[in-house]
Amino acid sequence: MSVILFIGVLGVLSAIFFKGSVIDMFGKNNRLVLKLENAKWFQNHWIAGIFVFSMNAVLFVLTGSLLYLLMYFSIPFVHLLVMVFGVMGSIFSWVLINNAWQGTKRNRLKVGAVGSSFYIFLTFIFAYWFVTLKPSYPGEDTFMGAIGLIFAIIVTTVAFITCFVITGFSKKNVA
Repeated sequence: MSVILFIGVLGVLSAIFFKGSVIDMFGKNNRLVLKLENAKWFQNHWIAGIFVFSMNAVLFVLTGSLLYLLMYFSIPFVHLLVMVFGVMGSIFSWVLINNAWQGTKRNRLKVGAVGSSFYIFLTFIFAYWFVTLKPSYPGEDTFMGAIGLIFAIIVTTVAFITCFVITGFSKKNVA
């Protein structure tokens, strides 16, 4: 499991490193980018940040619900595909936000900070659960629960950094 986590972190870090080429894949001609560019409400940095926050929450809950639903089926490795598609969907959404934002660099940072703060809240929740982890009954081993919470803290921290970098920092200037 730690190898899969490590590969996932490396994949996301490479997406951050090659941010410019990832953003260029979904150019200005994308229909969703054009809709967001023309939406008057989206040009307010606070509302756009809340939109990104809400979008992150919806994608997280949807992915978590699918993973929970898959617990009832004995199909191997499908949960890995759900997690990969969840990450790809999030990065795609953040790239669309980056392409659609037309405000100043300072306001772009505000959009990124507000939008990615969803993952900071999750990190704090998982850290609190980790610190207060107690056995449900005498003699219960909480080791696997602790490992799961550490993985959750790592995943949400990486998601925060990735969301903030993609949505909060300027894209390449198109001449």
